[in-house]
Amino acid sequence: MRDLKHLIYFEKLLETTNNELIQQAKAEGKLAIGYTCFHMPEVILNVDRCFSVRLRAPNTGSMDIATYYMSNYTCEYCRALLERAFEGGLNFLDGLAAVDACAQMNRVAENIEIQKLVDKKNFFVTHADIPYKVEPFTIKHYTIQMRNRVLNELKDIYGVDTSDEALRGAVDLHNQVCRVISEISGLRKADNPVITGYEFHILNLVSYTCPKYLILDKLQETLEELKEREPDRTSRFRARVVLIGSEVDDPELTKLIEEAGALVVADRYCFGSTPGREVISLNDSEDVLTQICRHYLTVSECPRYISDEKVAQRRKTADALSREFNADGIIFEQIKFCDYWCFERALAAYIQEKEYGHPVLSIDRPYMTRSSGQLRTRVQAFVESLEIKKINKLREVV
Repeated sequence: MRDLKHLIYFEKLLETTNNELIQQAKAEGKLAIGYTCFHMPEVILNVDRCFSVRLRAPNTGSMDIATYYMSNYTCEYCRALLERAFEGGLNFLDGLAAVDACAQMNRVAENIEIQKLVDKKNFFVTHADIPYKVEPFTIKHYTIQMRNRVLNELKDIYGVDTSDEALRGAVDLHNQVCRVISEISGLRKADNPVITGYEFHILNLVSYTCPKYLILDKLQETLEELKEREPDRTSRFRARVVLIGSEVDDPELTKLIEEAGALVVADRYCFGSTPGREVISLNDSEDVLTQICRHYLTVSECPRYISDEKVAQRRKTADALSREFNADGIIFEQIKFCDYWCFERALAAYIQEKEYGHPVLSIDRPYMTRSSGQLRTRVQAFVESLEIKKINKLREVV
């Protein structure tokens, strides 16, 4: 297929946390607010002159300092972010919006705050409590947390407009990005898609890591380009898979899977497109922040929720994505030492295979996957097993 016009530019933006669009926004007087968890609604971090930055640590090498403070039995994503903070790589931030959802990531935020790793006037770290169930009283609690711990901090420290009108403006911009990303994602349903999983991963990731008002036009242009793009006459992929699991901000994982022969046609991982790129619908009769918080609690599929309805929701989503995108199998992945996903992955993989009938590969992985030969071998073996299943089905038909 013909190369996408902006793909190399997008890849370059993802090479560093403080990319050129963030620098441009900062030069325009905007405020960069970092966050790491879906339970910190990114849309409220884009209110008025603020913009959200989904934190990553691309090109991570040694994590010795972070390991000293957090031990080598903690999530590598957490340690990579803390290491980057020690290196000074987060000094562009004006605030860090953290949530008490993952204990390991909470330690990262505490270290950044207590050790003053971002030495900057008015920089703040805020912590918000996240409920475990979706009930009227938990939505109310969540809303109060977001108001007191996030919006009031922005208003009191930086004079940010946090009115309903300002929040509606943030939701409108958010929805524009979501519609573009969702339409691009839908193109992957085709038998021979005009976009690869790696390309989609890049597009979706820049929508999290760049100021939305500066990236939207290029995403829209890419959508129009894809509508006219001609797919390869013969697909180079031997199978179609859904990628499900913990935090994935390294497009090299998707590239590794596709180089092994499996096209990633749908994603259900932390900071992927499902959930994360759903349009937020607002009515005129209710507080805007309440509606935003209800949306995030409702669509969240984080395994920290162990209520029966949320467990069922995660299983149904995995099954629905596999069928909707005509996948041959599912890859469940988990960063090593992720507390929530180490339990979820084992049971969810078993359930999808035994009760829903989907072939499954279950893996744990390092934060950066580019040099993992063992992982590549396992994916190649899984692709071969999917091919054998296809051959056997054809024989049964004959």
